[in-house]
Order: sequence, then structure tokens, then C-alpha cells
Amino acid sequence: MLKALVVDDSRAVRMILAKTLKDLGYVVIEAANGKEALDVIGAEKTAVTLVLADWNMPEVNGLELLKQLRQNPALSSLVVIMVTTETELDQMKAALDAGANEYVMKPFTKDILIEKLQLAGIRP
Repeated sequence: MLKALVVDDSRAVRMILAKTLKDLGYVVIEAANGKEALDVIGAEKTAVTLVLADWNMPEVNGLELLKQLRQNPALSSLVVIMVTTETELDQMKAALDAGANEYVMKPFTKDILIEKLQLAGIRP
């Protein structure tokens, strides 16, 4: 069973993403910021296969989380999708250049999320 980590400081957004992923067959873990996400990934080792991360969060933001994940060779196959209100092309480029597999702008629909999962090659 595929395991996903949803990282967002908004509890409501985490709930929406978690429900969508659960409907698609994922086991979902949640974290409120990048620091919590790194702790979860450290505890879960390679069990997490997908991370959906917001950009703007306290402590460790989504872009910094992405960069830290990409620096770890053991996590190089982890699919990371940024899900954020950042709509500027420069931010999208920065995330993709840092190693994001896909980029979803809020607000989003279930269909958009499914399409991005398929583009990232992770849809169960």
C-alpha cells in the first residue's frame, strides 16, 4: 500500500488532501510544517512514497523541505508535489528546479490533483 505525507499548516487543507488520497487508496500521514515532515520521514524511513507540501509554513517551509529531501540520496525516488498559493512563475520554476515532481496551485480540484499524480507517475 502506498503511503503519502501531506504537509500543510492549514488543518483544513490537510483534511481535503488526505481525503482525496485515501479515496485513491493511499495511507496518509499528516504534518503541520516541514520540520514535522522531516521527523515523520526520518521515523518512517522509506515507507513514504509521496509528499504533498505547501510552500508557506512556519519553521521549515515547503521549498526548504524539498531541498533537504533532495539532498538525501536515500530519498531521491520520493515523489514531491508542491501544493501552494504561490502562483508566480518564478516560484514554480524555483520549486521545479529544486526537484519538485509537480506543482499544484491552490485552489485545486480533485481532478487536478489526480492529473498531477498521474504526471508524476505515482497514481495507484
